[in-house]
Amino acid sequence: MKQLEKSIMGQAYVLACPEDSETQMHEAVARVDAAMCRIRDAGKLRARERIAVLAALNLAFDIIQQEQQAQAMPLALPLAEDGAPSEEQLQAQARLQTLMARIDEALAEDGRLI
Repeated sequence: MKQLEKSIMGQAYVLACPEDSETQMHEAVARVDAAMCRIRDAGKLRARERIAVLAALNLAFDIIQQEQQAQAMPLALPLAEDGAPSEEQLQAQARLQTLMARIDEALAEDGRLI
């Protein structure tokens, strides 16, 4: 685990980061910083904790919307002649399940990032 010192809304944080995930961590920090600064700049809130909670809720809401949109989109892969899922569909489904498992694993580690 690598240690990164990053600034979010002007405050320094030391974050634990997996060795091959620095780019993703930089992007995550940038998104959180931007979300928190937007909330701070748009309103009367000055309490860092309240701003952080609102930013987390906004980011989580965005993720939920994206997940629901992705689930609503049918795979545009052809069915086999007998109407069963084609080999392409089965492979795509397996790739999606692998990706979802990786996302779940990354989100489970979230508590160790801060």
